[in-house]
Amino acid sequence: MTGRVLVTGASGFIGRALVADLAAAEHPVRAAMRHPADVFPRAVEVVAVSDLTRPVEWRALLKGVETVVHLAGIAHAGPGIAEEAYDRVNRLATAELAAAAERAGVRRLVFLSSIRAQCGPAASHTLTERDTPLPIDAYGRSKLAAEEAVRASNVPYTILRPVLIYGPGVKGNMARLIELARTPWPLPFGLMSNRRSLLSRDNLIGAIHLALQMPQTAGETYVVADPEPVSLAQIVRALRTGLGRPPRLVPVPAWPIALALKATGRQETWERIGGELRVDPAKLLGAGWRPAVQTHDGLAAMARAHLAGDG
Repeated sequence: MTGRVLVTGASGFIGRALVADLAAAEHPVRAAMRHPADVFPRAVEVVAVSDLTRPVEWRALLKGVETVVHLAGIAHAGPGIAEEAYDRVNRLATAELAAAAERAGVRRLVFLSSIRAQCGPAASHTLTERDTPLPIDAYGRSKLAAEEAVRASNVPYTILRPVLIYGPGVKGNMARLIELARTPWPLPFGLMSNRRSLLSRDNLIGAIHLALQMPQTAGETYVVADPEPVSLAQIVRALRTGLGRPPRLVPVPAWPIALALKATGRQETWERIGGELRVDPAKLLGAGWRPAVQTHDGLAAMARAHLAGDG
């Protein structure tokens, strides 16, 4: 990869790290952001892009671009977001970009989808790309529809379906778990042995590099996860290791936690923390992906960055 790469969603959790990484490797980068800011090295070309709830003039953004990494969109399932909004931002904007990229002669479009295009927050078996996609909510359906739009275009593409991504600066449930791990209290997760796949942001960036550079990834869809799933107990131990605290995990059975969450209307929260979600990235590993970060080490480093005020 030597030509210019356009990164959409460049100001986000993944985008900022990816743009900085590409710039450090001396790749010409055009970073598309809704609110341009001076957050990247001078070599990065920062451009404004309108809210994806309205049509975007992709032609100008794609001028002189060889490859595209499309990260922009509504990133998570959440209450109060209409299905029409997911469809407009995640599916239609992606379809419009793919069509414009084909007309512009783009050599590769890497689309960041989600494991939620394939399943709900939990699954009864280890997931691979061979599983029939069965999204259960508007977010997952919009991501799957966006994938279908990319495949229907004539632009060379690679689709990545990551699991929950962690790293310095993470928000959402993982940030809340870090705050919980920061407390001195014993936590009732000692018997939480369910396994869930996570993904280091650095490992995801490595997968994006592979998709941009390797011809054999064209026309392929990959699930992306750190190779070894971890239990909630292991996650908390790793976080407290990074925070310099002892684990202090109390061996409480899972059922009282499940009952309490379900009784308060937080069934999906329980599925997220108590359910199984194991993903096998063998196909991506077979294509040459070499994840550099081990999950325990990555979680501990994220917690240290959070403690230092960098996350």
